[in-house]
Amino acid sequence: MAARPLVSIFSLTGEKSGETALPNVMTAPIRPDIVQFVHTNMAKNSRQAYAVSIRAGKQVSASSWGTGRAVARIPRVGGGGTSRSGQGAFGNMCRGGRMFAPTKTWRKWHRKINVTQKRYAVSSALAATAVPALVMAPGHRVDEGSEISLLLDN
Repeated sequence: MAARPLVSIFSLTGEKSGETALPNVMTAPIRPDIVQFVHTNMAKNSRQAYAVSIRAGKQVSASSWGTGRAVARIPRVGGGGTSRSGQGAFGNMCRGGRMFAPTKTWRKWHRKINVTQKRYAVSSALAATAVPALVMAPGHRVDEGSEISLLLDN
């Protein structure tokens, strides 16, 4: 196994007070695919179920006029004396009708994630913080000559 790199320890005043070897976790393999997979699936575990009402779009008495009237065979609102009568109802293509494939609360909202995968993702993300190029990529500034793994003496 390769030797672990040394990291400087700084005192609270800013002087270098010693060196220590970097922990093994900082040399773990960096796997952004596993980190993204675990992060995406863990984010799904904080969702709440939602759905439309079972009766939405179906709360009007409507029946099809059948064939022979030169109109579509969609159910139509009965009655007269209002602009609503004779309008199409129930269908997902109708104004005021139900939606296509109404959302249900029993959808699969949460995801189980393998514990080993979660641990691997944490160690991989932690190891990525020791690589200066990966730290600077989103826009963080690192001064010349400074070390990324900053250890302070207490």
